[in-house]
Amino acid sequence: MTTPFPFTAVVGQDDLRLALLLNAVSPAVGGVLVRGEKGTAKSTAVRALSALLPEVAVVPGCRFSCDPAAPDPACPDGPHERGPGVERPARMVELPVGASEDRLVGALDIERALAEGVKAFEPGLLADAHRGILYVDEVNLLHDHLVDLLLDAAAMGSSYVEREGVSVRHAARFLLVGTMNPEEGELRPQLLDRFGLTVEVTASREPDQRVEVVRRRLAYDDDPDGFAARWAAEEAAVRQRIAAARELLPQVRLGDGALRQIAATCAAFEVDGMRADIVMARTATALAAWAGRTDVLAEDVRQAALLALPHRRRRNPFDAPGLDEDKLDETLERSAGQDGDGDGDDDPGPGGPGGGGRPEPEDGPQGGGDTAARPEDGEGGQPQPSGAPEQSPVRAAEPFRAKALSVPGIGEGAAGRRSRARTEHGRTTGARRPRGTLTKLHLAATVRAAAPHQRARGRSGPGLVIRRDDLRQAVREGREGNLVLFVVDASGSMAARQRMSAVKGAVLSLLLDAYQRRDKVGLVTFRGAGAEVALPPTSSVDAAAARLESLPTGGRTPLAAGLLKAHEVLRVERLRDPARRALLVVVTDGRATGGPEPVALAGRAARLFAAESVASVVVDCESGPVRLGLAGRLAGELGGTAVTLDELRADSIAGLVRDVRETSRRAA
Repeated sequence: MTTPFPFTAVVGQDDLRLALLLNAVSPAVGGVLVRGEKGTAKSTAVRALSALLPEVAVVPGCRFSCDPAAPDPACPDGPHERGPGVERPARMVELPVGASEDRLVGALDIERALAEGVKAFEPGLLADAHRGILYVDEVNLLHDHLVDLLLDAAAMGSSYVEREGVSVRHAARFLLVGTMNPEEGELRPQLLDRFGLTVEVTASREPDQRVEVVRRRLAYDDDPDGFAARWAAEEAAVRQRIAAARELLPQVRLGDGALRQIAATCAAFEVDGMRADIVMARTATALAAWAGRTDVLAEDVRQAALLALPHRRRRNPFDAPGLDEDKLDETLERSAGQDGDGDGDDDPGPGGPGGGGRPEPEDGPQGGGDTAARPEDGEGGQPQPSGAPEQSPVRAAEPFRAKALSVPGIGEGAAGRRSRARTEHGRTTGARRPRGTLTKLHLAATVRAAAPHQRARGRSGPGLVIRRDDLRQAVREGREGNLVLFVVDASGSMAARQRMSAVKGAVLSLLLDAYQRRDKVGLVTFRGAGAEVALPPTSSVDAAAARLESLPTGGRTPLAAGLLKAHEVLRVERLRDPARRALLVVVTDGRATGGPEPVALAGRAARLFAAESVASVVVDCESGPVRLGLAGRLAGELGGTAVTLDELRADSIAGLVRDVRETSRRAA
């Protein structure tokens, strides 16, 4: 087995190391979510932690790691008698992003369960991780239903597997650690809340520290065992400190003053629910134990807030996580002054390594700034002529709840919430023979397949005689996520500031909708002499929002170039992910200028999408008393439908999804 990189040899990343150690001291804290850019030692630190955890005593031969001093009475391998066990190192189990539900929670032998009534259970990763660490790299890319199962098990300390009336339960208490790169998409706020602590990690900008990182990494790669031996003393000291803090933890007193500070802090930052208060209390207690104290001080409460609250402050995916530390200090001082308990009288300086937290963005409306028409926009706020000089970016108007758009037909893409698809979860619509491992049994179809053969198979008892050929897989219909590719006209004809602000607000609203429906998004813009891919297809809608916010306008309208660039993006994406269907959203007034026969060329480019049956919607941005209807004509060439900016609102276009489907059906 490869020697892990020593935990104490990780350079910097004080907040990350502290959060991991606090969970090692008190797993009740609820785990850690590590957010950061690639190459910042996230995975290295997590893997190194397992070597510091004390060994665990287990019942010999138990696949579920039961504690011999208090064996689980419901253990599938039990019952176990109390007695001496065997000690082994704490495990660190990695959950792959592409894991199946059966791999995570375990699987029942359906054939034996039906034929013999035997609960033959094969444990999954949750059982392997019991009393150890469960590590999920790129947790934001994990399918939603797996994340739900994972976090439910972490919250309840047990896992349930139920199949056709046969159920198995086993203990599953583990330290949950997830890492993610925010550029690849965010977790839903509900799931963020289920992680006890969160840490933002970035690469150091100090040359000396970067040199030390490289020096240590090269030394480790050259001789892992020798490098680990040089850090053995530091590793042993931290291991002993963890054990001592665990012993001290039950004696730590959380006084009324500290509790009042915790409650006041959570109220001041308007976090939802009570989980933040509980996590802060457990974290502050663990911090005191880690420091070797039996009283929780204000510095513990402050550090707990910096670790437990930033990810609970987000209201939408475009909010940057972080905490206003000045506001935090004022809240702690004010709440300490309202209570006579001495627990809150200490100076609330940073406790433990780091200090964490990032300043909160300045308050103010998302789309702040004057969006009224300006003289340079043209008389009366009208757009400048095509070919006008480039204008500075304008802010997006306030987003709104957009009406759902969907791709017609039934797909088989990644689980999501937009279009109909055959998925592992959803309502049962039929049955088929399993392709590979059986995952969802269709009981009625299985019984029907086996019933005609019972006499020939010599059935004599009450149970059915089941053969593998009799088993039927349930076919289920749910929802999938799509690739929503935005093609945004940023030319001079769109450049009136009020108008472009409204356009950006509409696209921002659709991006929020894509985030909620677990889509991938891409952004193509066109203006001036051509088109560019402002954002390749990604799961990070906040990256798309950032590119949209900085989008300049001006110049001619190369509509054909924008459509051809979008066609190329979809072609490449189909090679990468053929199961994910696309929805093309073209945001334009329909004008085409520049080059020979720009309108005819745009029409030919649009018909490429119609020939490939790509679902499309044209958001008509034309304004003014005289309308040319060019966007509607473009929608016809695409084989899609056209809607105005006002019709994008959820309350305004009740029939939009039906129109998209009917138009696509006619085009097919």
